[in-house]
Amino acid sequence: MKAPVCNDSEYMVVLLSREVRDGEISACGALSQIPGAALLLAKETHAPNAEVILLNTVFRPFGTSRQFHFLCQRGELGLFFLSGIQIDRHANYNLHQLGADKEHPTARFPGGYGGGMIYYMAKRTILFRTEHTRRTFVEKVDYVSSAGSSPPDTIRGGHCHQVITPKAVFGFDKAAGILRLQSIHAPYTIEDIRENTGFDLGTSGP
Repeated sequence: MKAPVCNDSEYMVVLLSREVRDGEISACGALSQIPGAALLLAKETHAPNAEVILLNTVFRPFGTSRQFHFLCQRGELGLFFLSGIQIDRHANYNLHQLGADKEHPTARFPGGYGGGMIYYMAKRTILFRTEHTRRTFVEKVDYVSSAGSSPPDTIRGGHCHQVITPKAVFGFDKAAGILRLQSIHAPYTIEDIRENTGFDLGTSGP
């Protein structure tokens, strides 16, 4: 019997669900179907005691209406999922505009609805992107919606933990303030990842 084949979205759900920890509070924003499904999958499998929050949905399977923005301020949010139009080597992400000219960008977007604050205050943040190409993974984002690193005197409760795509996982090196290639998903190779990533992979090993 052949193993079932999943599409990229289903694969992303599985990868993201593995980062949910039992007993921890995890959340995703509005209209975030892939991380939302990942939270539900984790709850049904390895994290039955996790508290999960899906923002602005009538589907509240766990009987909670708690707002994770306030949980962040109290240092209680363990995991949050974020995406971006662009993500760069320093784990900065862009949800606002394309084009370096702030007055005349080539495109504008809605922004992050509190994502910038959550990126600073959630204990762990997983950045994810369903498209892994050089137009999404860039050396420097056109606009910093929220920064991956901060000066030492900045109040910050957490950092980027990983970046997950259908092709690879990057871990965040907090000391160096950069992303480093952590794993590659079959059938892709390191050459595929290098070709489709607009910054140095941060590793020279296999």
